[in-house]
Amino acid sequence: MSNAQMILVAGPYRSGTGDDPARMAANVAAMNETALALFRAGHLGVTGEALALPLLETAGSTGPGDSLYEEIFHPVAEQLLARCDAVLRIGGPSEGADRMVAHARALGKRVYLSAAEVPDAR
Repeated sequence: MSNAQMILVAGPYRSGTGDDPARMAANVAAMNETALALFRAGHLGVTGEALALPLLETAGSTGPGDSLYEEIFHPVAEQLLARCDAVLRIGGPSEGADRMVAHARALGKRVYLSAAEVPDAR
């Protein structure tokens, strides 16, 4: 699998949800579904949420936007992105996801704006 990439899936988490847990969960599910499709294409799709949300729970976060969220959520994604080969931007408006795209570009990483752009690695 020499063409396999580790790809950060960046999409809305809180944006447009009003911090409604069900809507945020739906956003996470969309990112996870995309990560699964990337896996099936021979890549390793990852999300910052998969790492940050358990850390937030363990740290005692009371919810999105609290001081622990600010300390952990985006910094975890930024550290993860530093280890990735690329980022795939999905979904609607999201300041955080757009921040990941800008950070990826600044690091010289590939940026995909649709799953169809990602080459198959199988």
